[in-house]
Amino acid sequence: MIRTKNNTIRMSFSALYMERKTRSAEFYRQINLLIDWKSIETIINRYYTKAHNLRGEKPYSGLVLFKMLLIGIWNGLSDERCEDFVNDSVSAMRFCGLTLEDSIPDHSTLSRFRTEMTKARAFEKLLKAVNKELDKNNLIVNAGIKVDASVTASPNSPKGKKTYRIAEDRKEDELSEEEVTKQDTSLKEITGNGVDKEARWLKKGGKLIFGFKKHEAVDENGMVLGVYTTTANEHDSKGLIPLLEKIPRKHKKKGVWADKGYNVPANVIYLAENKIKNRIQRKAYRNRPLTYWEKVFNKKISETRYVVERTFGSMKRWFGAGLTRYKGLEKTHTLHLLEAICHNLKRAPGLVWANAK
Repeated sequence: MIRTKNNTIRMSFSALYMERKTRSAEFYRQINLLIDWKSIETIINRYYTKAHNLRGEKPYSGLVLFKMLLIGIWNGLSDERCEDFVNDSVSAMRFCGLTLEDSIPDHSTLSRFRTEMTKARAFEKLLKAVNKELDKNNLIVNAGIKVDASVTASPNSPKGKKTYRIAEDRKEDELSEEEVTKQDTSLKEITGNGVDKEARWLKKGGKLIFGFKKHEAVDENGMVLGVYTTTANEHDSKGLIPLLEKIPRKHKKKGVWADKGYNVPANVIYLAENKIKNRIQRKAYRNRPLTYWEKVFNKKISETRYVVERTFGSMKRWFGAGLTRYKGLEKTHTLHLLEAICHNLKRAPGLVWANAK
């Protein structure tokens, strides 16, 4: 506000701008109403060591940096562009708890924060903490979980004519790089600053993908409860138990729904020992085809797949999930966790509205 000589009050241009209502501003306001950020900040402070930035300015709150990472995911921004975006958006500043007079954390500060939190494996705990806040608002449905896997491509693919181990529809082949390029010409356009040595090839639906695989467990609303990341060529069945170990029992005890790729003895035994209902599709074997009732069972399970497929689709549509700009398994897993948090928060206001009807 600006006070004039005759003691009248008028609003400054910046204040007028801040009063404008936009969709993003309303979304940020709704999220701030749903989430107790103090509990989130407590977790961040356990793992993040504040440090002065390169300009020698005072250290930023870890919560500010975490919220900027969320803004970056929601808007499909690199760290550099995220810095510029928050600088230019008053609603984004307010969401982060910053004012027009505050300096904005630079991209190197964001990168160091993400790296430090990744090494501490803190984003796993932040996903659980955010979900706990959403659960307080009855936005998590405890009626069993749906599990599926999706591939995240890396642009840092290998070049040359070396031979690479490739998983093909849960089988493995030996293909040369020349053969790979011939079978999928789109790979010629993928460039990167060096090869990601931790990523692997996968042949899926006739297309070759170089990267990683994420296993996700979602509830009836499609809210992500857990994420587990592997290389792209690892068999789906190996991802189930590590994924379930990340999820509180109350969410999974009523059953696990999944396709037949997860149906191996180790997973069946794990579910039985932990008294979790087995809703994994049955698998046919040589000389032992599926029975009529097993086919009926599989069809029922297949009809529930839309929930997790919708989650994958929403992530791809909303913020371009399915491609990583980072190298390595750990950093890609961090991306998957941040995408899960962003998805759940973006879905939350709509679910509140639906539940109120």
